[in-house]
Amino acid sequence: QVQLVESGGGSVQTGGSLRLSCAVSGYTYTSAYGAMGWFRQAPGKVREGVAGITSFGRAHYNDSVKGRFTISQDNANGTLYLQMDSMKPEDTAMYFCAADQGGLRLLSLGHTAADFEYSGQGTQVTVSS
Repeated sequence: QVQLVESGGGSVQTGGSLRLSCAVSGYTYTSAYGAMGWFRQAPGKVREGVAGITSFGRAHYNDSVKGRFTISQDNANGTLYLQMDSMKPEDTAMYFCAADQGGLRLLSLGHTAADFEYSGQGTQVTVSS
């Protein structure tokens, strides 16, 4: 059973930083085609892919977070991270960790982590101006 548990959310001021973590269990990369990632959802808005990372470490970012957010993974310890710097009020949302054994193909076709098969319960991030 795949379990993804996010942590690290909170409240920061504009320009601040947060580091999200996702503890992964029941899921390992079974091929080179897997990927993991983060998506977010603000109240009244649709899901938005934030970042994705393939099994061999290639990262993909939403244009709105490029240069500010960094996704990384520690496969040995089953943890996915999202370092968020220079945060803006528009980054306020619930952030979700996601995984898909076919994620590489999804990312190459322009999809995002919001379309991945597995996701966690989310962690709230609030950025005040």
